[in-house]
Amino acid sequence: MAKHIHEGSTGAIYGLGFIGAAIYFISHAAGFWAGVLGFLKAIVWPAFLVYHALKSVGA
Repeated sequence: MAKHIHEGSTGAIYGLGFIGAAIYFISHAAGFWAGVLGFLKAIVWPAFLVYHALKSVGA
């Protein structure tokens, strides 16, 4: 029998974070291409979060 793991909550958290990051980055964009860049940043927002967290603790 295969073991089924439920990990839906992490996807929901990432999805909500993506929507929030997209709204933030796109609303601060000065033009169309800055908005496109904001959308791309929203896709990889966890990488920014980890980078700044490690930077703040001096790692």
